[in-house]
Amino acid sequence: MEEQPKKKLGFNIIKNDPTEGHGGYGAGVLTLDNIAPVIIDIEAGEAAVDIGAMHARSTVERGIKFLKTKEEVPNAKPYWLVWVTIELTQAGPMYAGVTACEMTVDREIRRGYKSLPEHVNRMDKSLKRKIIVDHMDDRSKEILATFLMNHDAGMWERSSEELKQGLTVQ
Repeated sequence: MEEQPKKKLGFNIIKNDPTEGHGGYGAGVLTLDNIAPVIIDIEAGEAAVDIGAMHARSTVERGIKFLKTKEEVPNAKPYWLVWVTIELTQAGPMYAGVTACEMTVDREIRRGYKSLPEHVNRMDKSLKRKIIVDHMDDRSKEILATFLMNHDAGMWERSSEELKQGLTVQ
């Protein structure tokens, strides 16, 4: 008799509003429907949504072994992973939580640097409507601000002054 492979447990992402309706199963659960990972390529001056980053499988991260310190990857190219949470208000959608995490990648040696705990904590902070962008360099702030404005100018206008100020370069 052949042995069946063990079934792997999957992570369930609850769709729609978990508190809608009866309020039973899923009530009070944080939903990941309104969060998107944005990857900023600093050198190219580009930003793009890459849903693969939700599970550390973005185009940038794929095939890379991440090491514990930046010094182990001296020739790595810098990136930012920015968690953007959108909130629906009566006036319309807005950027409610925006948090940035550093990441470097050296494609040639297939190595990079990122702090997984930082990435997870920043995603959590974004879901909790926090703005953490002050540690970003000016060029990256400009790239992100331009991306958010061009994506949806109305959402940018409805967003908090804290976000707008945080991405303003002097």
